[in-house]
Amino acid sequence: MTERCHLIFEGATVVDGTGASAFVADVAVEGDRIAAVGDLAEWTADERIDARGRVLSPGFIDVHTHDDLAVFKSPDMCCKVSQGVTSVIAGNCGISVAPFASGGPFPAPLTLLGGLHDFTYPTVAAYRADWDRTPSSINLALLVGHSSLRVTAMGDDLDRPASDDEAAAMADALRQALLEGAIGFSTGLDYPPASKAPEEEIIALARVLAEVGGRIYTSHIRDEGDQVIEALEEAIHTGGTARVRTVVSHHKCSGPKNYGRSVETLSLLNKAMASGTDIALDVYPYTASSTSLLPKYVADADQVLITHSEPHPEAAGRQLSDLCAEWNLSPEAVAEKLHPAAAIYFQMDEGDLVRIMAHPAAMIGSDGLPGMPNPHPRLWGTFPRVLGRYVREKKTLGLEQAIHKMTGLSARTFGLEERGQIAAGMAADLVLFNPETVLDVADYDDPERPSRGIEAVFVNGSAVWRDGAACGNRPGRFLAP
Repeated sequence: MTERCHLIFEGATVVDGTGASAFVADVAVEGDRIAAVGDLAEWTADERIDARGRVLSPGFIDVHTHDDLAVFKSPDMCCKVSQGVTSVIAGNCGISVAPFASGGPFPAPLTLLGGLHDFTYPTVAAYRADWDRTPSSINLALLVGHSSLRVTAMGDDLDRPASDDEAAAMADALRQALLEGAIGFSTGLDYPPASKAPEEEIIALARVLAEVGGRIYTSHIRDEGDQVIEALEEAIHTGGTARVRTVVSHHKCSGPKNYGRSVETLSLLNKAMASGTDIALDVYPYTASSTSLLPKYVADADQVLITHSEPHPEAAGRQLSDLCAEWNLSPEAVAEKLHPAAAIYFQMDEGDLVRIMAHPAAMIGSDGLPGMPNPHPRLWGTFPRVLGRYVREKKTLGLEQAIHKMTGLSARTFGLEERGQIAAGMAADLVLFNPETVLDVADYDDPERPSRGIEAVFVNGSAVWRDGAACGNRPGRFLAP
């Protein structure tokens, strides 16, 4: 009896996401699932795609995003699907649009996602209801942001530890959010809304993750510069004490004084892993970061590029050093004058980046800021940059290794059980690309350019990107545990 399905990729070089060697095979898709992998010449299909000479891999999972609102404002999500991303983890760095309820205070870095008028989700259930009304082209899983919880519970009095009542209110809100489908909890301990939160406050909330069961803790640690070791030790201790899986967000060693210190940080992480601590990390393939423009950040950067300023929109695209000269002000004073604002900070070493990216526990995440004027090019280029520059050109990673870091490792770490692997029965999130041409072309001068070489992207069996354009389909799902 002849089998049939709605789609077959013929003769693809399959990199299945597990880290195993590539192999040539046909892959069948029926509905939202992979139906079969192998020699499917006898199968019939509504559509057959000639995939010879192309790589077919699981759809890429962007483990570090701030896409909470972008999936509603730009549901085609061209910035992601154009680079092969089919699922995102949102709510990182302590910033999530849900749960959030505050009538007044709205400090940075919450402003990176939008305005107070955008934060309209007092519960994760409310966010999911909006998703059901207006689905996106990609899948999304949501972390609960510690800073969002703090602002909700503490108002604008954030320069202190939470009181017992406030800590209890945050724990209750987190518990409810997890029961409503959030996958975990994130912190941004380097940012003002959370910087005065003691480790005990974080441990108490992380213990809620263990109580609900199997949820994850991700942390933008307290310092990524001079005190990076101490900050990493805190993250390791927090996760170990609460007995939860921990991810160190966008791991780096910031500032020229700290170039090369990834040897120390990775050694510390290896020691923790060897002792049984369940910890991983994510990294983006650039030596510049991007976040709010804050006085405390400007001193350790080689250069600072302004991307946005509310009081001085004319400063967008300018170098901070040029504004210092024009206004005869210190870098810190210019940052104050431009606030609220965002910037790109050139503050990392290529050697550290390569070393971190190659670590067995390192996943790939973009940390892009959608909706921001003049965004960092990582928003559009992260995954093809890894494949083009760090696999094909620099050979920092092998192809199978890189795709594992973008798919199977990410799915396993974040508990996305049906994704991240090409095998019968798995969700049909797939990307077809040309390994000889795939490359990022977005740069700091023109950051919103689709990458080359990504030929077709499917989410839950439906095409979302083909032949250089979005398809208009919205098959994305809210990914709850």
